[in-house]
Amino acid sequence: MTAVTPDQPSVAPAGDPSSSGTPVPGPATQPLAADVAPPKAGDVVAFTGSRPDPRYVDHREHVGFARAPFAARTWREYGYLWLAILLAPFAFTYGLFAVVFLVAMLVPVIGLVVAGWVVVGGRGWGSMYRSLARSALGVDVAAPAPYVRRRGFWSTLWSGIGDGTGWRAVLFLLVTFPLAIVSFVVSTVFLAVGLGGMTHWFWSRWLPLQQASDGSWHRGASFGTDWFVDTPVRQLGLVLVGLLFVFLWAQINRGFVQLFRALTVALLGPTLSSLRVADLEESRGRTVEDADAKLRRIERDLHDGTQARLVAVAMQLGEAKEQLATGGDPGEALDLVDLAHSSTKEALVELRELARGIHPPALDNGLAVALETLAARSPLPVTVDVDPEVEASGRLAPAVESIAYFCVAELVTNAVKHARATGVYVLVERQGSGRGARLRLRVRDDGQGGARVVQPGSDGQRSGLAGLAERVRSVDGSFELTSPVGGPTVVTVLLPVRV
Repeated sequence: MTAVTPDQPSVAPAGDPSSSGTPVPGPATQPLAADVAPPKAGDVVAFTGSRPDPRYVDHREHVGFARAPFAARTWREYGYLWLAILLAPFAFTYGLFAVVFLVAMLVPVIGLVVAGWVVVGGRGWGSMYRSLARSALGVDVAAPAPYVRRRGFWSTLWSGIGDGTGWRAVLFLLVTFPLAIVSFVVSTVFLAVGLGGMTHWFWSRWLPLQQASDGSWHRGASFGTDWFVDTPVRQLGLVLVGLLFVFLWAQINRGFVQLFRALTVALLGPTLSSLRVADLEESRGRTVEDADAKLRRIERDLHDGTQARLVAVAMQLGEAKEQLATGGDPGEALDLVDLAHSSTKEALVELRELARGIHPPALDNGLAVALETLAARSPLPVTVDVDPEVEASGRLAPAVESIAYFCVAELVTNAVKHARATGVYVLVERQGSGRGARLRLRVRDDGQGGARVVQPGSDGQRSGLAGLAERVRSVDGSFELTSPVGGPTVVTVLLPVRV
């Protein structure tokens, strides 16, 4: 690997320090910007660990086996089974009617419009079941894309009978009918047997007397012809059996509810492909906005900075020319020329920085060279490790190189300005091969931590990390942030090698 360290590094260069749980000591200061503030309710934070399913949010609390029969969650789930069995006949009837009515209307085409609206009406059932899942099961399932009615008779016809969301809702109504019956009956039987066995010692006194084969009389539950639960030992045994059934009921109840939950997510939520399309559309919109904002910023910098400075240079040279033409003081003219010369050099520096912000010239020689140059120019010690395999199989796509470079540049800037870090470690490596190859960046600083991604608010402003995340998503990459308060902050970016 290629390692570049501008000064004595405060982060160990060997290996990936981000895998170590011991941060390098750094100054303890308060956050200075939104990027390094403690997370608050409502903030959108980059995911850490495995990526969650984007179709739902699970608000359920963890309940152990011993506490399950007494947990409010278990009884809410049992209440869901009651609601499911009450709604199941009506839901099944609607689903069956949607299928039968569509088949019946195939000949009179005009009836297909009504059949289409029946299919679309399944969305209403889906919305109701999602609400039940949210309140009773603690699972907030995202709503699918709304139905859009197209113009024209045939467009309206096919958009209705071809509504995938409506058909998936109809399938849910048909599939959950037998599940509702079986789950309610089995769960209720286990609960009734459990509670009955636990309280048999109390209510068995009101049972009618039964005669055994030997002529003796007994009062209590009978198993077979001559075995009755009417002694203290047998009563205690039945209490234990009833208690076992109650604990089993909680697990069986949870299992059936898990099936309902899975069907709700799979059939009543958005499909992964539709979420993918929506995500790409949002990412594309953000990318266009970022590009427009960058052009406006360049125009503003040129107008307010470089252009104003060049106008001043022109005025200074004009004044010097006038001095010389009218026989004025040559020393004064020389001072004006010298001032114009200094202003010209400052303008060139501004133009060079502006061009570097658009496309760093060092990227023309590859990502490794560009990152080495970035590390050398950083006011903070930066250690860069670049796996030779990154460019051994050919240059990366220009867009990928640019995004990777600006990700590292932004993260190093954050470490300098906000995190109060004393060192940064950058690891760049290639994962996989062929079309599925990915470029992995890992940037770690030993600062104060507490970084978070702030999405645009009402004023349209957002943090630099949010901009990085959007930029990474624009090429189907992933952005992962881990930043506990106190540090260290570790950002992992995965980018496709080819766009």
